[in-house]
Order: sequence, then structure tokens, then C-alpha cells
Amino acid sequence: MSWWDDAFVYQVYPLGALGAPWYSGGSTEGMVTQSEHRLAELEGWVDHLERLGVNTLLLNPVFESVSHGYDTCDYLHVDARLGTNEDLAHLVGVMHEHGIRVMLDGVFNHVGRRFWAFEDVLQKKWDSPYCGWFNISFDGNSAFDDGFWYETWEGCDDIVKLNLGNPEVRGYLFDCVRTWQREFDIDGLRLDVAYCLDRQFLRELR
Repeated sequence: MSWWDDAFVYQVYPLGALGAPWYSGGSTEGMVTQSEHRLAELEGWVDHLERLGVNTLLLNPVFESVSHGYDTCDYLHVDARLGTNEDLAHLVGVMHEHGIRVMLDGVFNHVGRRFWAFEDVLQKKWDSPYCGWFNISFDGNSAFDDGFWYETWEGCDDIVKLNLGNPEVRGYLFDCVRTWQREFDIDGLRLDVAYCLDRQFLRELR
């Protein structure tokens, strides 16, 4: 039997549970630059989790985004509204000391418009080497008048679907997961909108 067969999972959406502002920096114009160490508050939840018998903590998006966390801008840096990479690593360490595993939310189907590769496409259009990272057509236009059409998730214009059929995209995401394992010592992943994910991507991720 694998550990997840007997997992009692407590799910937390940190941006909401810890009172982070809806937009980073209070607006969509810029990211928070000074870290607010909200993740540290979860360390005080340990006694409560133990009383409940919880053995696994699932954290919904913790990486840099503009608003709700599912519009990822950077997979390698904790959202400044929540803290720093060091804060997340320390939190995982505290949970492990108490026998609680930690899972992160794997948001791999899509990114936000401020994701670095998409911003390169916005700037350079067809000259960007990252055009193939997304499902783009230069014969159309977006709701933001970008001069090209791109596939979104469920019609949400601020959510840009990644082209998981592209080996470069898969390789990038796998490198991010390896970094999470190495830097934060995570125990597993919850896959966001798993029903949308490319099957080859899932096989390689596994």
C-alpha cells in the first residue's frame, strides 16, 4: 500500500485562508515586491491538524500570480503575498517534523498572461521562440486586442492554455517539479483540471 492510499488530506487555499489581497500589489499593474510572510501562520495550525488526525496537507497555488493563484506568472518563486521560498521550505519542514506530508497544487494546464514566456510572445509576436508553448493563431485576435488569438481555459481570457504537446513545455514543467522536490522537499502533487491534461504529459510526469 502506498502512503496516499491512507492519506487524510486537509486542503488549504493559502491566498484566501491567510487573508492575502486579491491582487498582488493591490492592482494588476505590478507584483508585490516585499514579501508578506503569511505562510508562517500555517505553522501554528499543527496542533489542530494533529487533533483531527490529518497526515497530509494540500496547499492550493502558492506560486507567483496576479490574482487567484491559478494565473501563474512564475513556477519557481512563492507568491510574495504569501512569503518567500524559504518560508515554504520551512513550513514543509515543520509539517514533516510532525509526521504530516505536504502536497502542492500542480497548475500545469495553463498560466497567466504575465507568465514570462507569454509576455515574450506579446512583445515579439511571431518572432518569439515561445509561440509554440501556447495554442496561438495570428489569423485572429484576443479579447485584449493582442493581435493574435490564443486558447484559454474554459473561456477565461486571463488564463492562457499551455501546449503540453510541446516537449519543451513538458521539459520546463518537469524541471519545475524537480526544483520543488529539491528545494521544498514536497511529497506529492494535486493536479489542477486533470481532465484537461495531455495524456503523454501525464505519463511522463508520472
